Amino acid sequence: MADPSRRIPLWLAAVGVVFGDIGTSPLYAVRQCFFGVNSLPATPANVMGILSLVLWSLIIVVSIKYLLLIMRQNNDGEGGIIALAALLQPLSRRKRWGAQLLIPLGIFGATLLYGDGTITPAISVMSAMEGLSASNPTLERWVLPLTVIMLVALFAMQRQGTHRIGALFGPVMLLWFVSIGLLGLRGIAMHPDILLAANPLHAMTFFQANGLMGFLVLGTVFLVVTGGEALYADLGHFGLSPIRRAWFFVVLPALVLNYFGQGALILKDASEAAHPFFHLAPDWAAYPLVGLATVATIIASQAVISGVFSLTAQAVRLYLLPRMNIVHTSPDEQGQVYIPMINWALMIATIGLAVGFGSADRLGAAYGLAVSADMAITTLLAAVIAIRYGKHPVVFAVVAVAIWLVDWAFLLANAFKFVDGGWYPMVVGVIIFVIASTWKTGRALLAEQLSQSRQALTEFLTERAIVNAHRLPGAGIYLAQATDEAPPILVHHLAQHRVLHEQVILLTIDRGNQPRVREQERLTIEKLQLGFARISVRYGFMEHPDIPAALRQAKAAGLETDPEATAYYLGRTTPIPTRRIQGMALWKERLFAFMSRNAELTAAYYRIPADQVVEFGIQVEI
Repeated sequence: MADPSRRIPLWLAAVGVVFGDIGTSPLYAVRQCFFGVNSLPATPANVMGILSLVLWSLIIVVSIKYLLLIMRQNNDGEGGIIALAALLQPLSRRKRWGAQLLIPLGIFGATLLYGDGTITPAISVMSAMEGLSASNPTLERWVLPLTVIMLVALFAMQRQGTHRIGALFGPVMLLWFVSIGLLGLRGIAMHPDILLAANPLHAMTFFQANGLMGFLVLGTVFLVVTGGEALYADLGHFGLSPIRRAWFFVVLPALVLNYFGQGALILKDASEAAHPFFHLAPDWAAYPLVGLATVATIIASQAVISGVFSLTAQAVRLYLLPRMNIVHTSPDEQGQVYIPMINWALMIATIGLAVGFGSADRLGAAYGLAVSADMAITTLLAAVIAIRYGKHPVVFAVVAVAIWLVDWAFLLANAFKFVDGGWYPMVVGVIIFVIASTWKTGRALLAEQLSQSRQALTEFLTERAIVNAHRLPGAGIYLAQATDEAPPILVHHLAQHRVLHEQVILLTIDRGNQPRVREQERLTIEKLQLGFARISVRYGFMEHPDIPAALRQAKAAGLETDPEATAYYLGRTTPIPTRRIQGMALWKERLFAFMSRNAELTAAYYRIPADQVVEFGIQVEI
């Protein structure tokens, strides 16, 4: 049995980090059903039907789909749609057409989360600020300015790293869930009949009575489960057991109580549908509740922003995005990163959304479409992996089809929000997908052009030029794309200067499909003739390459190198767009060239000391 002294802090941290997004949905989800786009009047039958849909959405989507089924499909303990796409790579290399279609689909699903990364902070913080106007209508004009101030502060503190404030997340969110649970109990006591909404027949009656409008409201009900994908993405940080315990014993009971409390308040007085969450509190608790809600929404936003940072870092390491400046903010947790360019882009987009939409109600129309599409793609990828590799493929296939029908119901209901704002995250997803696909294809074209001038390593080592070359003391390191080829930079350097170091190391970075590589499997070292050695360094897609650290490990394994007398020979390849070579459309070639020029320098990305770098420039037509 696990040590309780370690288990309790872990699930408490999961309460703070994993459930921030889904935990703040009570601020706006129920209200949106009666005041948002495609809303319905707050009649008793509609209230009972919507509350029934809320309960069973939480049970089916979060409890059953994610916590009992999807989270079993993981990549060496890591979850999320990028991890699933990586699991399909072996099938793609065997030319399985299904996998070749699903991998780009998974990448597109991941790009949709960038839209979510801007909407969640905007709608969460604005909903909390609107609590001021719910308590005092004269403060309504301050809602937007305060929202902008809070968003600026939120993104400004990202450079500090989540580890500095993460210790507060768990206790604060635990206080939040206890508080909203108690508020829910207070509401239920006003109208206990709301508990009858647990009967799914109320949901069925709701659809029969409202027809198409009832189906459209399903897109708003979806807001109660929008944080579900975060549960899966954070699997590797906490493990399945702490997340499950936190959900079933803390988060789910608190959410259900609060949603039912809001429903009871509306049953008692339909006019309370304007601000059901904040009106659950007694007058003396109004402003403290706004303060607690503000802190909770900042934590929820922090979790989503950190998720976007992690997603970007994974995409860079999988060569789906150009190299960027990735700052590791914690000396202990390599998954905690900060990416300045992404941070400021998110801030500008988020503030633009808050100002442009102007209210949480209008932001609610933009929220949901991208997340529902991402969830549907996740179910499909997980089902394919389970059917291909699982123990009970037939059983999982039947269950997956049933869950996928639920996913599609939410997706189609959210599709009707497209013109009211749902277009925004979809456009963001398409733009990021175009960037990712252009970078991936451009790299392949560049490698193809460079391969025409490459030379087999065995042939290169027999050339007279090597024997006659003047040898300098120390080691020269050349990055190689493949272990069986001589790097073009090495061939060029020898031809132009006829000089080599006494020790020549050909270094290959090997990216695996697994999240992390064990240290004992990190290096493969092969000593060759004439002072040459070949090193292959393996990294998982959750790890950041560190070449000097790898060389220190190589020295411990018997390859003697002097870090102070080591020169790194790097190539800076400049792609030249041209119509002469068949490849991408010319505009995409220009986009790739632009990204290549602005990507982080190779030396900085691989943490190579700048004063030991010798760089050669090569121009290549694509």
